[in-house]
Amino acid sequence: MATTALIALHKGDGKSLRRAFQQIIGYVKNPNKTENGKFVSGYACDPMMADAQFVSAKAEYIQRTGRIRGKDDVIAYHMRQAFAPGEITPEEANRLGRELAMRLTHGNNAFVVATHTDKHHIHNHIIFNAVNLECDRKFRDFKRSAEAIRRISDKICLENGYSIVENPKEPDRSQGKTLWMIGKNPPTQRDDTREAIDLALTRKPKNMEELLAILMEMGWQVKRGKHIALKKEDQKRFKRIDSLGDDYTEKMLTFLMENDQPHRANLKRSINEKQERRMVLLADIQQKMRDKNSPAYTRWSKVFYAKQMANTLLYMSENGMDDAELYEKASAVSAHCDALMEEIRGIENRMKEISDLRQSIFDYSKTRDVYREYLSKKGKDRERFAAEHAEEIQKHYAAKKAFGALKGQKIPTIKQLNQEWSELNSKKGKLYSEYNRVKKERKEMLTVKANLDLILGHDRRENDLEMDRKDRKNDR
Repeated sequence: MATTALIALHKGDGKSLRRAFQQIIGYVKNPNKTENGKFVSGYACDPMMADAQFVSAKAEYIQRTGRIRGKDDVIAYHMRQAFAPGEITPEEANRLGRELAMRLTHGNNAFVVATHTDKHHIHNHIIFNAVNLECDRKFRDFKRSAEAIRRISDKICLENGYSIVENPKEPDRSQGKTLWMIGKNPPTQRDDTREAIDLALTRKPKNMEELLAILMEMGWQVKRGKHIALKKEDQKRFKRIDSLGDDYTEKMLTFLMENDQPHRANLKRSINEKQERRMVLLADIQQKMRDKNSPAYTRWSKVFYAKQMANTLLYMSENGMDDAELYEKASAVSAHCDALMEEIRGIENRMKEISDLRQSIFDYSKTRDVYREYLSKKGKDRERFAAEHAEEIQKHYAAKKAFGALKGQKIPTIKQLNQEWSELNSKKGKLYSEYNRVKKERKEMLTVKANLDLILGHDRRENDLEMDRKDRKNDR
């Protein structure tokens, strides 16, 4: 289950460039974390001299381009790639880290990959020089790079048989960090403008004047001049429509409207709707119609409401079910979904027990000699030794306590624990795939059921609301 992170690195105040690189690369090469440098590798540089080589490349870049920036200058990028405990060996993790860096930089930038084994989970630290090998360009963080990099990492893991994070979290942008576990970015003003134009085009305007009139009716302000620009009342600046992309230029929109041609965005949406009919709660549509004041939106919502009502009845007809059969099947699917989640949680609890026990075995092995020496001491010498090695002694006691919880059972080997953990992780992945399929089916059936209740004049039942709350809770 590889997770990843990206951090831009700066020289900072009061440091020389050489000192900055020494600190950055020195940290990731820490011999206590990489088993004395065993799991450190480099590309287009010697890991032992990478700091000097990076400084030399930067100097040549300045000489060639004449570009000099201040303390905000990005001198390198630091990537982190972490794997689930027990899933991968350090050698294999280092290889995947090199592959990730190569695919990201296309082999144009020197980098160092250091695999750390000091934590509960194996993880890579990758430092790559912002200056390319030709010393005439720099790597620039690009829009949605976080999502792109996450996809590269996921693809590498899947190609090599390792798990990935299936439902990435929203980005954590604290302290300038950008997580690769990233979902979609929030819509921009240009996204809102494109969506408004798409919606207006569904009303089949004949020319640009009619299109702008519809947009004004929808609450958009129009600015005419050499170029047409739009903005909503709550937006600060107008956005020219020719900045929205080739599909939204005045020339293209005019051509499509005058020739009654479908807009590319609407055509794509139409194809997707044919591939998968999406069920929407009629009650939600009614609420949105009450919340929105735009006459155009109200008219569009009424049409959409009618389509969803037709979809509900079509679903019943295609599946040959009456309302009683629908309720019965919905209950069975919900019970199956809950049973799958219960089984997944049981597996996750056992995997945590294995990880904790494995850590206890590591701690016991590392602290055994210290504990023996502690027992050999007496009086004040023992007290002094205990103060100096308090952490190791505490870990040893905790490990012995964990072994005692086995209640006389033989302590398993690391190999046995790793094998059981891998088997459970594989089973969990299959169960999650089944759970996501069943959950999607349940959501669709509950939506159809709620819509049917509304069509027949019934209220949506409380147990359906409870099932929806369960889904949201499980997703969190």
